[in-house]
Amino acid sequence: MREIIKGIQPPVWYSVLFAAGFIFGYQIMVYIFKKEGKNPLNVDTLSVHMILATIIGARLGHLIFYEPERFLADPLMFFRTWEGGLASHGAAICIPIALYLYSNYVVSTRKSIFPLKFTKKRRQGQSYLWIVDRIVITVALAGAFIRFGNFVNSEIIGKPTGSDYGVVFGRVAEERLEKAELGFESVEASKGESRENLEAGIVPVDLTIVFENRQISEEQASNIINTGVRRMLMSDPAITEHYSQPSGPLDFELSLVDRKMQAIVHTWGISRYPAQLYESATCVILFLILLGLWFKWKEKTPEGLFFGIFLIWIFGLRWFHETFKENQVAFEDSMTFNMGQLLSIPLVLIGVFLVIRVIILSKKAKD
Repeated sequence: MREIIKGIQPPVWYSVLFAAGFIFGYQIMVYIFKKEGKNPLNVDTLSVHMILATIIGARLGHLIFYEPERFLADPLMFFRTWEGGLASHGAAICIPIALYLYSNYVVSTRKSIFPLKFTKKRRQGQSYLWIVDRIVITVALAGAFIRFGNFVNSEIIGKPTGSDYGVVFGRVAEERLEKAELGFESVEASKGESRENLEAGIVPVDLTIVFENRQISEEQASNIINTGVRRMLMSDPAITEHYSQPSGPLDFELSLVDRKMQAIVHTWGISRYPAQLYESATCVILFLILLGLWFKWKEKTPEGLFFGIFLIWIFGLRWFHETFKENQVAFEDSMTFNMGQLLSIPLVLIGVFLVIRVIILSKKAKD
């Protein structure tokens, strides 16, 4: 990915893409509200509910579904977001709850602070299903951005393809080697020039390493490559998940570039399915379908239809997408179906119920 986007680190791009999902979603919701005669100022309040529900729900979902023992032992890990871990199923549970709180809100009925007294109100012309049906249009688009962000960030990786077609997530080795205190200024992975293949699914990758020390000799640089780099390529678990370095000596060349020693290490990467791109593409298709249906029906959209289609599409295909992904946590290795697939079942069933409900109500309305 660094070969495509120069000068900006992938984690920054992930944050940009994550934020872009909400920014574009906000504009779409403002447009929908205006076209259906609703107060567009409500979108600000709606956006706050959505952002909090997405972040809190996705974080809690990961901790509860994938790391329950660690979370119970250390609840404060919820706030250590830099350790990673978000689950879309958690967001899928929290977002409907947040939208209920949006459409059914409470206000104080007294001007003084004490005693406190509240009453529940409903937003005029914005029933629960009305708002959920519109919001899933933007959620589908946000999902496309987020999954593409996962791809850039080398997260939620796919299984090995067993063929020369696929993606090598080279960024992992770049980061690990740069942080290894071996004296490297930069490390960049790129497609290897070699036409030789070790076996199906193991493809050539070149690592271009630039040394920090301008005074380093060729012999010193060679020793660092032969010892430190070779050891990490063969034994660092984070790297060996994406690289397949044979046990023999490293194949590399040293040269002086801009008065800095540079090494090009010829190694091998594991070709994997770009599962994140599969999900991103299906989210884009769903977004276009839902948006097209909304343009056709607008305020005449049967309540619950878009929400039902969304659940069936996203989590039905999630079952299929999971077959191309590596399991996220070790306990899933002993399961017939992984956690992502099991959690998708009730959400698909809810979607089926909503669509059937729309069909039944439509028939009753015609009778």
